[in-house]
Amino acid sequence: MKDVAAVKSRYLRDPLPVRLGGLAADLARIGSAGANPANARAIQLLLEEARRFIEWTAAELTVEEAAELVDLQLALTLWLHAWEDTQRHPVQRALLAHQAGCWSERVLVLSGLADHGPAKAGHYIRT
Repeated sequence: MKDVAAVKSRYLRDPLPVRLGGLAADLARIGSAGANPANARAIQLLLEEARRFIEWTAAELTVEEAAELVDLQLALTLWLHAWEDTQRHPVQRALLAHQAGCWSERVLVLSGLADHGPAKAGHYIRT
């Protein structure tokens, strides 16, 4: 297991857009790996890490953006708590993969590191 304090220290050294890009990357990894049952442990770790990234970042955003990330953090928490059962169901894994991909796009737009595509027009899918 990673040393959370060391990860936090390293994460917080980056500027806010890079940190949001890291969160978007974690969500994209969940999206690309979520459907495969062999990746269950990796998905669990990514869910945990994404939640921490939000905790460490949300206070630096606008109120509206922070609220979006807090909603996302809640959704990730729900997935994490249900993951032991959910990981056995292909439809549920596929749903998580899809949602994570949508969330990744939205967070990438929030970061300012991407073009303002379709995700800019609306919020990510809420659960």
